[in-house]
Amino acid sequence: MKYKCIIFDCDGVLVDSEAISIGTLVNMAKIHGAILDETEAHQLFLGKSLQFCFDYIAGLAKKKLPDTFEEEFRTCTFNAFQKELKPIKGIHELLAKIDVPIAVASNGPADKIRLNLTTTKLIDRFEGNIFSAYDINSWKPNPELYLHAAKTMGFKVKDCVVIEDSPAGVQAALTGGFDVFGFTNHANLDALQQMNIPLFDDMSQLDLLLQ
Repeated sequence: MKYKCIIFDCDGVLVDSEAISIGTLVNMAKIHGAILDETEAHQLFLGKSLQFCFDYIAGLAKKKLPDTFEEEFRTCTFNAFQKELKPIKGIHELLAKIDVPIAVASNGPADKIRLNLTTTKLIDRFEGNIFSAYDINSWKPNPELYLHAAKTMGFKVKDCVVIEDSPAGVQAALTGGFDVFGFTNHANLDALQQMNIPLFDDMSQLDLLLQ
């Protein structure tokens, strides 16, 4: 394997959580008078910080969201994750083949990352190497989270590769100087095709890219 460390995004790369999270945002936004098409919301919100999403919804609604909005969002999505969340197809098989250190670096809070990885039986592979933007108060597309993860893992940027599915995450990794492989789906394909990085749509393809 040509890399010494592999850093994964979480949502949409390890766990199939984006539809749950963004669907919940769309439903909650509607209650407050902000009407969003779900496909449009995927393109707008994918990989962005929650604060960006909340600010966008507030602007669309032309009013301040209630102070309880984030708490309600967390409660709704956490409950849904525990009932519905599944790992990305093929991720368990891919991780079983990887023999170098791996980490996860996500814009989400650490308790959400742990919940998602535990629910999908991935936590054992990442325990001790979980990095949250909330821990350093810097969110993608800023590069600091990936730089922090690489440094903490003990590797130089040139020895690492980042696996991402969002334009914001890809931008964060590229700005930090990392190689990046983009995991595509129907919602992000057009955007990632414009970013001049290797793309894949199946974890078996990623196995080949990593060799």
